Amino acid sequence: MKNIKKWKTRKVSNFWHAALFRSFFRWIWLGGVVGILSGSASAIFLIALEYVTDTRINHPWLLYFLPLGGALVSFLYLKFGKNSSKGNNLIIEQIHNGNEAIPLRMAPLVLFGTLITHLFGGSAGREGTAVQMGGSLAERFGKWIKAGPVDRKILLMCGISGGFGSVFGTPLAGTVFGLEVIAIGLIQYEALIPCFTASFVGHLVTTQLWGVEHAHYPLMIAPALSLMVILKVSAASLLFALASICFSEFTHLLKKLYSSIFRNPMLKSAAGGLIVIGLVYLVGSREYLGLSVPLITDAFHQDVPTFAFLWKLVFTSVTLGAGFQGGEVTPLFAIGATLGHTLADLFHMYGPFLAALGFIAVFCGATHTPIACFLMGIELFGSNGAIYMFIACLISYIFSGYSGIYTSQRIGISKSHLINVPPGTTLATRRNLLFQNRTSHEQNNISETDNEKK
Repeated sequence: MKNIKKWKTRKVSNFWHAALFRSFFRWIWLGGVVGILSGSASAIFLIALEYVTDTRINHPWLLYFLPLGGALVSFLYLKFGKNSSKGNNLIIEQIHNGNEAIPLRMAPLVLFGTLITHLFGGSAGREGTAVQMGGSLAERFGKWIKAGPVDRKILLMCGISGGFGSVFGTPLAGTVFGLEVIAIGLIQYEALIPCFTASFVGHLVTTQLWGVEHAHYPLMIAPALSLMVILKVSAASLLFALASICFSEFTHLLKKLYSSIFRNPMLKSAAGGLIVIGLVYLVGSREYLGLSVPLITDAFHQDVPTFAFLWKLVFTSVTLGAGFQGGEVTPLFAIGATLGHTLADLFHMYGPFLAALGFIAVFCGATHTPIACFLMGIELFGSNGAIYMFIACLISYIFSGYSGIYTSQRIGISKSHLINVPPGTTLATRRNLLFQNRTSHEQNNISETDNEKK
């Protein structure tokens, strides 16, 4: 009898291992295909982006066509985009709900729209483009293989990881970003292997097959570990969190403001383009246009204007709020790096050190992805200051609250047991509830004042 039980146990165990092996190799293949698709799309995008950026720099007069370019892109989205206008939020929503299709047209639309934004001088990033292309291609691949609801969800997460890892050259950060960005505080480890495969293969395809070179940053020179340094890093990280809040809230505010003033999306984008042109003449500089990669580089090698972080924040919020296409992450890098460099004088610390911390911490606060940002710091700046990177990401993650750039991002687990968050709450829902509570409170105060006067 005992031998029979042992035999049955061994048989079940072998079955489990066989199933795990089958699942492992299956997702290596599926994730690899998504990585090839997203990596190739990112490579084409990066090559074209470099070309249009150089064209804009060599022909400064192109800036004056920014309103026309924005109107053209808005017209295309209005005519052909349908739900593609939701951008990254559409992909996040479908991973949660799965009740709406992600059209293949999203890939060419966001590619063209982002290139137009950068060609004429809009301040935007590139991660949104890569993630949307990766997500739409993963969706199409899932339909081709007739993936079920669970597999479709994982494939979309692979599309996020593949796009992110390939566009920045950070396969580890790309892996975890696709897992973390879906729900704050929760990670679905079932998708770990496919997301890593998609991110890693996407990175290899972009760099090895297409020969795209990513930006390189100096290795971090970190100070010796001490209580005073930890306190200074913690204080700076609070300011990094505040910067991420300001960026997210200002961008959302401008989107509502633009929409309330201009019912026509083409007029909205044209007006945003005119404001950007006005800002260029107000500041007297064009270094806040496009990705602002030279601005990031300067933060690590030389002085930058004291309020460079604030100007980059304003330029980007005005651009994205008006409906221009692109991403937020690279501008967040620029905001964080320049803010860190500015704070270095205040805290009497090495400028490039705080610039590197700001680079990842502001991004972390705006996306609520602390592990991905920490890994990105190690991939870009080395592991010498890993403890400081981790502290900066944790503090920015906690104190950024529930303000973020992805409104469809869900709050999986509350950041504190003192804050009650209903299951399934998104950042947009949380913001609306806070606004309603604030409005109700103001109305009550007005009523009480009126009663007192009577």
